[in-house]
Amino acid sequence: MQTRNPVVAGQFYPQKYGVCIGEIEECLHQKTLPTELPKPIVAGIVPHAGWVFSGSLAAMVFSAIKKQNEKVDCFIIFGAAHSYYKDMPAVYDKGAWNSPIGQVAVDEQLAEEVLKTKNALSDPNAHKYEHSIEVQTPFIQHMFPFAKILPILTPAETSAIDLGESIGNIIAASDKKIICIGSTDLTHYGPRYGFEPVGEGTDAFKWSSQVNDKEFINCALRLDGKELLATAEKNLNACGAGAAAATVEAVKKQNRNQGQLLAQTTSNEIMQKKMNTTSEDSVGYASIVF
Repeated sequence: MQTRNPVVAGQFYPQKYGVCIGEIEECLHQKTLPTELPKPIVAGIVPHAGWVFSGSLAAMVFSAIKKQNEKVDCFIIFGAAHSYYKDMPAVYDKGAWNSPIGQVAVDEQLAEEVLKTKNALSDPNAHKYEHSIEVQTPFIQHMFPFAKILPILTPAETSAIDLGESIGNIIAASDKKIICIGSTDLTHYGPRYGFEPVGEGTDAFKWSSQVNDKEFINCALRLDGKELLATAEKNLNACGAGAAAATVEAVKKQNRNQGQLLAQTTSNEIMQKKMNTTSEDSVGYASIVF
């Protein structure tokens, strides 16, 4: 059986079973969910940095999904394409993924339906080194032990819009409970990333979070996939714009018209709180449900 092994375990999240479970539980208890949430939740947007930075925000989304849904049969995880350069989304369509806490099966039947739309291609090799989907799978395995996954690398191209629309139609016609997850971090600001349009320091980080990140977040909340792609290209405020765009387009096909922001932060804010230090660089994170 075709199986993908983890490549960032021990770096982005723990490599050993017990430690991995413990950190998931820690992430789940770091944030409090709002009283009012969509019911059921049909999708979410999560960050994909190391868990020490963004794990609590990803955990919020999965916790909200579990709270508002009796069961989930499959998570379609739209990943960022950090090192995949084709225009068409790439589906991992057969087999399973391993993680430190076990193995999760790929929903091969759903993959076949997605590939029939001609809006994605089968390319498991494209997933070999991509972390944006991998860091979500242990949360799913721990919290939804009977769910399958469908990993799809989703470039920031118009193909993401077509993919999201077609998957939304598939979900609307399906008897399965299918949740879409879009994996993206937000603005990468600072000299390390070669992006400092308003200079450096506290005011620059504030602009990055409260202006640049907010523009992307607001596009997501109003389900504007095309504008998500446009603002990311113009303002460099997301590394997984295609993943987010596919997610919101799928959501629109399920009679939803807005999202809900659960939390927003940056790596620099996390460093200040957890490590009592700062950096000249910062990356934005947000958790959103629909």
